[in-house]
Amino acid sequence: MEETEKEIESMRAASEEVSHQFKTLIDANDLDSLKHLQLLILGRLQDSNAVLSHFNEYSEHCFAEVSSDFSRNARMLKSMKSDLDYIFQKLRSMKAKIMATYPDAFPDESTREVFDQRPDLEVPQ
Repeated sequence: MEETEKEIESMRAASEEVSHQFKTLIDANDLDSLKHLQLLILGRLQDSNAVLSHFNEYSEHCFAEVSSDFSRNARMLKSMKSDLDYIFQKLRSMKAKIMATYPDAFPDESTREVFDQRPDLEVPQ
């Protein structure tokens, strides 16, 4: 048992000696300066973290307010596009019928070219 205690005591003494040697390698003022700089950096990081947390909360709040309006407006735009597509399809169909019935109704060649180029139009004959 005494040998183990002697080993532990010798290890403790060696550790203290190594620790003392390390302390003599570095100036205490330098250590204090490093500690002060680390504390400054820690304070700045904590401030930055607080600002980012506040910004994230604010962004989440704004998104919650806007997301319902955005999705409602997107649905409305899709519906409007569908309605306009249907209206323009009907207009093209009506113009095609008028052109078939009254060929001189649209003297402008560009109008006829538009109808000739559209494969989705059915011109009654």
